[in-house]
Amino acid sequence: MTKKVEFIMSPRSIAVVGATNRPDSVGLAVFRNILGARFQGVVYPVNPKAKSVQSVRAYPKLRDIPDEVDLAVIIVPAEIVCSILEEAGQKQVKGAIVITAGFKEVGGHGAELEDRLKEVVAKYDISLVGPNCLGVINTNENIRMNSSFATKMPKAGNIAFISQSGALCTAVLDYAEGRGVGFSKFVSFGNKADVNEIDLLRYLKDDPDTDVILMYLEDISHGRAFLETAREITWQAHKPMLAVKSGRSSEGARAAASHTGSLVGSDSAYDAIFRQSGILRVEGVDELFNHALAFSRQPIPKGNRIAIVTNAGGPGIMATDAAIRHNLQIAALSEETKQKLKQELPPTASIRNPVDVIGDATHERYEAAIRHILMDENVDGAIVILTPQAMTDVLKTAEIVPHVVKGIKKPVLCSFMGIVDVSEGIQYLEKHGVPNYAFPEAAVRSMASMAFYGNLLNLDKRKVRRVAADSDTATEVIKKKLAGKDSYYMPEREANEILQCYGFPVLKNVLVKDLSALDEALEELIFPVAMKICSPDIVHKFDVGGVRLKIKTKEDARKAFGQIIENVKSFKPSAKIDGVIVERMAKRGVEVILGAVRDPKFGAICMFGLGGTFVGTMKDVTFRLAPMWEISADIMIRTIKAYGILKGVRGGWPCDIDGIKDCILRLSQMVTEHPEIAELDINPLIVYPQGKGCVVADSRILLKNPV
Repeated sequence: MTKKVEFIMSPRSIAVVGATNRPDSVGLAVFRNILGARFQGVVYPVNPKAKSVQSVRAYPKLRDIPDEVDLAVIIVPAEIVCSILEEAGQKQVKGAIVITAGFKEVGGHGAELEDRLKEVVAKYDISLVGPNCLGVINTNENIRMNSSFATKMPKAGNIAFISQSGALCTAVLDYAEGRGVGFSKFVSFGNKADVNEIDLLRYLKDDPDTDVILMYLEDISHGRAFLETAREITWQAHKPMLAVKSGRSSEGARAAASHTGSLVGSDSAYDAIFRQSGILRVEGVDELFNHALAFSRQPIPKGNRIAIVTNAGGPGIMATDAAIRHNLQIAALSEETKQKLKQELPPTASIRNPVDVIGDATHERYEAAIRHILMDENVDGAIVILTPQAMTDVLKTAEIVPHVVKGIKKPVLCSFMGIVDVSEGIQYLEKHGVPNYAFPEAAVRSMASMAFYGNLLNLDKRKVRRVAADSDTATEVIKKKLAGKDSYYMPEREANEILQCYGFPVLKNVLVKDLSALDEALEELIFPVAMKICSPDIVHKFDVGGVRLKIKTKEDARKAFGQIIENVKSFKPSAKIDGVIVERMAKRGVEVILGAVRDPKFGAICMFGLGGTFVGTMKDVTFRLAPMWEISADIMIRTIKAYGILKGVRGGWPCDIDGIKDCILRLSQMVTEHPEIAELDINPLIVYPQGKGCVVADSRILLKNPV
C-alpha cells in the first residue's frame, strides 16, 4: 500500500508534541520554524507544563486539542514516543514526524523501541517519517511548512531533496543558499521505520512543484520496488534524479563460491539499480548541485554535440579535453555558421569549435558567437567561458546570455572564471536561470550528465524479452538436487543440465568415473579434448591442477586422467571425486564471463565481463538486476573496458555480440524463474566471429533453498 505521504507533506493542521519555550531546545526550534515559515494551516503546541509556547496556547495532551490534527511532529524522549503515537492513533492523526533519536541507530534497547514504534503506526495506519531525522520542509506557497530544526526556511524552487542523514541536510541547506538554489520539498527521513525513499519517490513523481529529485542514500529498502518506481519517474514523469550513495568501499564485497559472488559487493548492486532506473550517481554534494542547477534551469539537450565559446585559448582547450573524457562531441560547425562568424569576429578569432572570440572581446562579440552557434543544427548545447580581462565588461556580457538563448531550446552553461572580478556577472546569470561554474570542467561534467540523461529518455527495447525454455525440467532437476539439503553445489556437468534447459550452447562431454572407462568415452568425442575434475568440493579447477587442455591422443588422455586425480587428492585429500569430465576442446575465441548471484535485498544480480582465469584480477565486469530489459543487455556489453576487443581491434575479427546478448537474456530469465540459484558462473563463455555464436566452456551453480 502506498503511504499517504501527502498528510506529512501538506497538512492542514500540525501538533508539535514537545514544543517548549526552553532556549536552545529542539522543541523550540521546530515550533519557531513552523511559525516563521508562515505555515498556512493551524499549529498546536503540546506541552503538559506550559500554558503557551511562543505566545500560542498550549495543550497538555494531543487528545485535548479540540480540532482534527493531520500531522504530529514529535520531539519527546525516545521512551515515551510510542505512547504519544498511541494517543495520536486514537485521535486519528494521519501523519507523524518523529525527530527524536535513540532508536535502532544506537542498537540494543533502541532497536526494540523502534520495533514497537513500527507496530503502533501499523496498528493505527499512521504514515511516519523518522525517527532520528531533521524533519520535513514544503515551500509551496499554499503550505509553507518547515517542520524541522534546520536554521532557516529555504527559498522555493523546483528541486526536491531527500536524505537519510539529518546532519548532512543542515549543511546542504546552507550550501544551497550560498548557490542560490531553492527547493520544492526537503525531507530528512532518518531511520525510515515507516515512510522510506520509495514512498517519497512515488509522491515526488506526481508533485507538480518538483522537476528534479536529489537523494542522499545509505541503503535502499526494497531493490525491485525502488527500481520500478524510479523507472516510472525517468521514463513516464521525465524527472531527472541524482543520487549520492555512501559506501563505495570494497569492504561490502563477500567471499563466495563463484567469481560472481566474490566480485559483486553491496555497491555493485546499487550501481546496477541506478543505471537500470535512470538515476545519475554523483560523487559528492558539490557535483550533486552542479548537475542539479543545470537540470533545473536548462532544457535537456537532444544529443551530445556541444559548442564552446571562449575569450581565452587555454580554458577552451581544458573544456575540449574534459568534453572528450566525458563522452561529449565537439560539434562540427556548418560552413554557413563559420561564414557568419567570420563576418562578425576579427580575423584573429577562431571560427572553428571551440570558438575563440579573443581576449579583447566585447559583449557584442560574445552575442554574435553564441547566437550563431546555437542556431547551427549540428549543435545540441553550448558552454560559454569568460576570463576577466581589463577590456571585458563582465556584467554586459552576462546580460546578453539569457537574452540570446531566449526561445532556443538548447542548454547553455557558463563558466565566468574567478570569484571577485566576475561576481556581478555571475549573480546576473544565476538570477536569470543560466548556471555558472567556477571552472570549465565542472560545466562540461554537468552538460555531459544532461546529454546522458537525454539519451536515456530515447532508449528503445525497454522490455523484458522472453526466450523459449524448458523451465519445468529445470525445476525438477533443482528439486532433486536440493532434496533434504539447505544447499547443493553443481559442478560443470550438472550445471549444464540447467543451462541446456534454457538453450545455452554447451559442449558435448562425457563423465569418466575411472580410468578403465576412458577409452570408450574418447570414442564419442573428437580430438583434441579437454579434461576437468568433477567434484562438488573443488570450485576453481585450474587453481588445483584439475584441468588439462588440448589433449590429442589416448595416451596423453590416460596420463592427464591420473595427473588430475593426483593433483586434486594432494590439494584436498577429503574431496569427493565424481570423476573426470572429458569434453571436446572448444575452438579458440574471445573469453567472456557470465554470472549471477542472489542478493537477500535486491534479488538476482547478473554479471557480464572479460572472462578467463584473470577475471578476479582484471575485474572488468558490470552488473544488472534480473529480470532485465533487452537494452540492459546491450548496455552491459558496451560498457566494459574490453568492448573494443569484442568489436575487433588491430585487424581482429568482430565478435558475435548478438550471441553474447542472447546468453545474457537467457541467464536473466533463468535466475528470475529459479530463486534457488544462489550463485552461478559461466566462465569462460567463448565467443566466435560475428554470426558464429558462442559456447559454454565451463560452468558451476550453487543452489540454496530460499528462506
